[in-house]
Amino acid sequence: MESREELLLELKTIEKWEKDQNGIWFWERIGRLPFKLLDKITPAFVQKKISVLLDELGQYVQTGGQYLTQEKYILTKLEKVSKQDITEVKDVSHLPLTTMDTVSADLRANRSKIATLQGATTGVGGIFTLAVDIPMLLGLSLKTLQEIAITYGYDPNEREERVFIVKCLQYVSADIVGKQAILKELSAFYYRNTETKQEMISQLQGWREVVYTYRDQFGWKKLLQMVPVAGIIFGAFTNRSMVNDIAEAGIMLYKKRRIIDRLEQTREEVK
Repeated sequence: MESREELLLELKTIEKWEKDQNGIWFWERIGRLPFKLLDKITPAFVQKKISVLLDELGQYVQTGGQYLTQEKYILTKLEKVSKQDITEVKDVSHLPLTTMDTVSADLRANRSKIATLQGATTGVGGIFTLAVDIPMLLGLSLKTLQEIAITYGYDPNEREERVFIVKCLQYVSADIVGKQAILKELSAFYYRNTETKQEMISQLQGWREVVYTYRDQFGWKKLLQMVPVAGIIFGAFTNRSMVNDIAEAGIMLYKKRRIIDRLEQTREEVK
């Protein structure tokens, strides 16, 4: 297990990453502008698909639904890297951070490759396959974040973990003010504030925001993806970037949570 000094150093690195995220707000806003106009020209079948996604993501928060991932694959990878017996998610919490980081980095690379292929495939038909691309991309993102959750010893079968995962999705697509607000909300998870956490769970309407910001996060890139054939290039690039960013955020936010849990544990042991 890491020393307190090592944990604090890792935490400092993550906090620097959080501050660096604020610097891309201007470019994000430029990227989203086309979708203010795009709403007016988006075909009804795409709008209908987005409406269905709202219900599905809401169901995911409540029950896991069709998006709930299988944990065996991740536990096997962790067992192979750590060379320790791991039979359930709670066994993961005792692994070194280096093991967790190795497996999560591998997952990030693998899911980014899948997203690239997926984006290229759905980019063939332009706007007509965009209706397919959006739910596929959302499903891959949720799967990736759940796998990262397991990698750091947190169980997505629990409802509060699914709320945390939706918050990770929101964080990636938020502007500066939104990111700061989400980090403040996540402190309830970091510091085990049960009352605030329950309040956030009961009031969460975030899945609606996630689906809409999900669609317009890469504004002009997705707009170009709507052109048949040319959409192959832009679809591949956009999906890869999106899943890569989501995986990075998931790794940082879940790693921060694990570090704080361990710091709290060392503090209690000193007492």
